[in-house]
Amino acid sequence: MNFKRNILITGGAGFIGSHVVRRMVTRYPDYRIINFDKLTYAGNLANLQEVEEAPNYCFVKGDICDFEQVVSVMQQYAVDGVIHLAAESHVDRSIKDPFTFARTNVLGTLTLLEAARRTWKATAEGFAGKRFYHISTDEVYGALELQAERAEAPYGEALFEETTRYNPHSPYSASKASSDHFVRAYHDTYGLPTIVTNCSNNYGPYQFPEKLIPLFIHNIRHRKPLPVYGRGENVRDWLYVEDHAAAIDLIFHQGKLAETYNIGGCNEWRNIDLVRLLVKTVDRLLGNPEGTSDHLITFVTDRAGHDLRYAIDASKLQRELGWQPSLQFEEGIERTVRWYLEHEEWLESITSGEYEKYYEEMYANR
Repeated sequence: MNFKRNILITGGAGFIGSHVVRRMVTRYPDYRIINFDKLTYAGNLANLQEVEEAPNYCFVKGDICDFEQVVSVMQQYAVDGVIHLAAESHVDRSIKDPFTFARTNVLGTLTLLEAARRTWKATAEGFAGKRFYHISTDEVYGALELQAERAEAPYGEALFEETTRYNPHSPYSASKASSDHFVRAYHDTYGLPTIVTNCSNNYGPYQFPEKLIPLFIHNIRHRKPLPVYGRGENVRDWLYVEDHAAAIDLIFHQGKLAETYNIGGCNEWRNIDLVRLLVKTVDRLLGNPEGTSDHLITFVTDRAGHDLRYAIDASKLQRELGWQPSLQFEEGIERTVRWYLEHEEWLESITSGEYEKYYEEMYANR
């Protein structure tokens, strides 16, 4: 079958990546979508069961740091577009093991860039019609000041803009900042057709349950403690993952090369207020009296280098490409909690590690 486009999506078995893969496979039957994923702890092919038999979808188990394999895959499938989502992304893990984050996020991105440059340069059309889209995070910008105490009040006038100076404070954000610089350098040096986006905190179905929202939903259901860093005063801008996938789709097709776009949910919440909303929502959906799980909230020693506030200015994306978040946060949280409560088997397979054993056996002899 001849495909209009051949798009390599790295990290397509992960949280955000799986939403992007499902969207692209479904919306563009004339595109071949190649999911390239190492299947580390956060990658789970169960996230893609609804498209795994689609004729325009294929999965390749691989490491973005393996230059020869990346080149081979790009040549085999005549890849003309890369959507790069593969990354180590948990701040606590980066503090304990910064080398893994440097390898995956920095060297992995560099490997992909060089593989794309060499592969595309060798084609008759060169870089024409090609696109390398790198997904990054708002954490590269550092932290914003917190100017309000109440959840209903504005937290501050300052927002992260595309021109905000980089000021990373954790090994994770430092590794992502470095990868962003490499992407832009490859455009400036070699003319590689690149785009970078920086997004706020994502939430929604299929998120690995070490992250706050799925972890706390699981803990509330099983009457486990809800550990909140410090006093829970850190503020984050929350973006529903399907809105992020829609933005990625739009930017990949219509974004200007060499540009940066910030993607945010326009939903700033203090961590403690988010946790209280989760407790209230889970208890209600489980049929528990209001306040049943309030006692599970516990405060623990704050994380080292914990940024106080993130907030994205997404007006450039809204103004130039017409993107808008589709959900208010309370509606998104309702959908998210319902999904996790209705997919307890998926969540249990993750927390037990059974999914990793399954895929280890599947690929042991390949």
